[in-house]
Amino acid sequence: MLNFDNQAAGERRLLQLNELEEFRFQAYENAKIYKEKANKWHDQKLARREFVEGQKVLLYNSRLKFFLGKLKSRWSGPFTILKVSPYGHIELIEDKTQRTFTVNGHRLKHYLGNSLDKQRVNYTLG
Repeated sequence: MLNFDNQAAGERRLLQLNELEEFRFQAYENAKIYKEKANKWHDQKLARREFVEGQKVLLYNSRLKFFLGKLKSRWSGPFTILKVSPYGHIELIEDKTQRTFTVNGHRLKHYLGNSLDKQRVNYTLG
């Protein structure tokens, strides 16, 4: 019952080790392909926002979470862009107080207030 042939047992063991290595390699490749697809899908969902000088933007206020109020907006503004850096930081000016400050571009979004007023149409029902 016992296999006393060391040569055959050694070859079988090497074959099993090679199969195990092959399974490990396939699992690694599948995980790599999955990560690439997930990153591609995630990057596709991100909106590229490019800002130009003189444009109106809204600023995300991350410190507002200390104040309770479900309906209070975390976006403040509008602000006007003074200077856009190629590295992502943007210099803003507040319209009311003429105060300037620099923020990260990820905290900004385009202000559409003026363009929405132009597109609004009034209908009279009667």
